[in-house]
Amino acid sequence: MGEALDLFVSQAQHVSEDFNPTTVLSIGGWHVTQYVVWLFIALAVTFLVVLLAAKKIRIVPSSKFVNMVEYGYEFVNRNIAEDVIGEGFKKHVPFLASLFFFILICNILGLVPGFKTSTGAISCTWALSIISFLYFNIYGIKTFGPVRYLGNLCPSGVPALMAPIIWFLELFSMVIRVLTLAVRLYGNMLSGHMILAVFGIATTSFIYCGLLDASMSIAAAGTSIVWFALLVLMYALECLVAFLQAFVFAILSSSYIGMAIHRH
Repeated sequence: MGEALDLFVSQAQHVSEDFNPTTVLSIGGWHVTQYVVWLFIALAVTFLVVLLAAKKIRIVPSSKFVNMVEYGYEFVNRNIAEDVIGEGFKKHVPFLASLFFFILICNILGLVPGFKTSTGAISCTWALSIISFLYFNIYGIKTFGPVRYLGNLCPSGVPALMAPIIWFLELFSMVIRVLTLAVRLYGNMLSGHMILAVFGIATTSFIYCGLLDASMSIAAAGTSIVWFALLVLMYALECLVAFLQAFVFAILSSSYIGMAIHRH
């Protein structure tokens, strides 16, 4: 059992290195990391899913795949767009559905052994958050005009002396959203996959040492089973997190859109 612990510690110390971005190819002065490659793979898979579902769509769908995609779209339409944005939500459903499905597919791909999740890299989540940030600000400006839109940052009814302070705080709050969106998604996905890696190393270390040592104690064998059970449990939890993080990113974007196009 001591050998298994030593093997686990020696391998777990370097687990973070497996998640560092590494350049896989260079185009001019642009260095493409493995996360960027998986970002484009996820984009291709998203296009494939949407196109296949659109091709097979029927008035009464009989395909489970089409039913699943339609349910996902309806979930975004009703629970993310309509319930949060309210009036005028329909024009924003395609954008929110694209965000939701793309991030969900990025997260799911990362759960396949040997694959990488692009949402586990801060550069990729920065790109997604900037797109969301630009989108809700552009629609806010289109709705009210630039001057009135910026003026709307200060809620009505605030005393004149407090208005500049409140306006500045609201402006700072709006700008910081691009950071919070990026860091929340990146932090949750990276930490979750690192935990899976640690549990995977622990499981394989104890099983490997057990196969080499036929006289492995019952306690050590039981430890292997416990680590494996925890690994399965954590994997199931990460499947839930993959959905939840796509949902959180989309619903926060929806909330920001609602605040941008409605006077508060």
